[in-house]
Amino acid sequence: MGSGSLAAMSVFESRYKPNMKREEAMQTVRDAIAGGVFNDLGSGTNIDLCIITKDKVDYLRPYDEANIKGQRQGSYRYARGTTGVLNTTVKKIDYDVTSAAIKQLEVMETD
Repeated sequence: MGSGSLAAMSVFESRYKPNMKREEAMQTVRDAIAGGVFNDLGSGTNIDLCIITKDKVDYLRPYDEANIKGQRQGSYRYARGTTGVLNTTVKKIDYDVTSAAIKQLEVMETD
């Protein structure tokens, strides 16, 4: 569960019912993920579904794109010196490394 999970859970809680048809369930999951995307800036834009049945697993990537990125209207670069720097201070931070670990993550198949 990520940062968009509260919005997604509200869709599940309001629309889930037992014995849903496949298409209705897919639409509910799609809408739940879209709720997370639209109500959390860190949740991305694509909606991927994973359909698990007793016979197989289907990855639908991308199933939908909830938030299509627009075109930039102009340049967002500013010339050096546009914003004045009042002062610059570099502070040294002392720290001790208490432990370090490297973990390999599982990779999801994408076909």
